[in-house]
Amino acid sequence: MKLLVAALESELSAFPEELDGFDRLVTGPGKLPATYALTRALDAKSYDEVVVVGTAGSIEKGRPYAVHEIATAVQHDVIDLDGVVGRHVSLPPQVTTGREGVVIATGDHFVNDAEVTAVIRPMGAALVDMETYAYIWVAGQFGVPIRAFRAVSDQAEDGALADFREAIARCSIELREVIRAEYGV
Repeated sequence: MKLLVAALESELSAFPEELDGFDRLVTGPGKLPATYALTRALDAKSYDEVVVVGTAGSIEKGRPYAVHEIATAVQHDVIDLDGVVGRHVSLPPQVTTGREGVVIATGDHFVNDAEVTAVIRPMGAALVDMETYAYIWVAGQFGVPIRAFRAVSDQAEDGALADFREAIARCSIELREVIRAEYGV
């Protein structure tokens, strides 16, 4: 059995309520709700794999509005004791799915500002979101393989929130097609 995870119910709007071989978990947005919900789920039941679907903003010029598999996640909203942005005082600077893909920068706020993306871009990230680092870290703590798929909803700069709201249904359809192609369900 696999666990299908999304932060928002709307990210699963194109998915059937029951998906053969998958349980379903909606965590809520942000790193803390994501960590809490996924920890509870993995503590309650054993899964063969965690499969994350959701949206992300693009901070890489020219990145297509499509679904991208995540290889690595960093945190863009932490600073260590030496003042290094992207470094947490006790968590690893990056976590990985073990798959090929893009780097995503996770933080607890919706990124919609060119000045913010300019600070995040040097971390090597192509995308931004609010949960992926937490999901990958928690799955790693339980030793459960994880895959994460993010559909680009916006350009993470001015107007991104309006773009996100308009794009969520399209992103869910794109994510549903990827899960169908990857898992045959």
